[in-house]
Amino acid sequence: MPITLEALETIVRAAGDVAMQYFNDLDSLAINKKSARDLVTDADVAVENYLKQALGEQCPEYGFWGEESGQTANQTSRWIVDPIDGTHSFSKGQYFWGISVALEIDGELRMGAVYGPALDDYYCAEKGKGAWKNGKPIRVSDETSLASSMVSTGFACLRQYLEDNNLPRFNRIAQATTGQRRLGSAALDLCTVADGQVDAFWEQELNLYDIAAGVLIAKEAGATITDFKGNPGVFPKQVFVTNGKILDQLLPLM
Repeated sequence: MPITLEALETIVRAAGDVAMQYFNDLDSLAINKKSARDLVTDADVAVENYLKQALGEQCPEYGFWGEESGQTANQTSRWIVDPIDGTHSFSKGQYFWGISVALEIDGELRMGAVYGPALDDYYCAEKGKGAWKNGKPIRVSDETSLASSMVSTGFACLRQYLEDNNLPRFNRIAQATTGQRRLGSAALDLCTVADGQVDAFWEQELNLYDIAAGVLIAKEAGATITDFKGNPGVFPKQVFVTNGKILDQLLPLM
């Protein structure tokens, strides 16, 4: 690989420092609306600009796809970046938001990092080599009972006023499980599955930059990555990630 996990961590943590400068002065934060329920802040733009420059200097042969700036010319091998996943949480002074950076080469996710600066939790993975949180290996949970499981989800679909939304699905699954969480950052949600903090996560109507790094981290930690019908693969419009042991119990409720 032309970049090591250690070099990527240095860049992503530095991007976290940029984000924290804004987070620590929210009274001065400029917030704009991309749509009625979708926000962008000066912090999103500043973090993405930093990552675009730093990653470009490290690996000039790769293209870049960022949530705020879009795609550069070379998209065969590219960095896929969400500068602040959980902008609404960020703007409210909550801690559960993260920076997501993935490297995709010829359509295959090869490296990923998700950093929660306010939590100081850093997750990373490299294809075929495992996943880590703050330098320690992580694995999915051993929970086998759906009734005893904790699950998490999100409601990006509601921002788009879709009639086919996550509410009926959430109601079914909530009644069948012990704990339910809605934390506000899909990137970090995926990492909590990887780390065994929750046993499954699903969401619909996301974008690849929301989940690219997180799904690689979860997969390298032993998670199953499917759509809502159980087809394996990375599907931003129907991302469904489990510890593998409760997958068959959850599928009928999806």
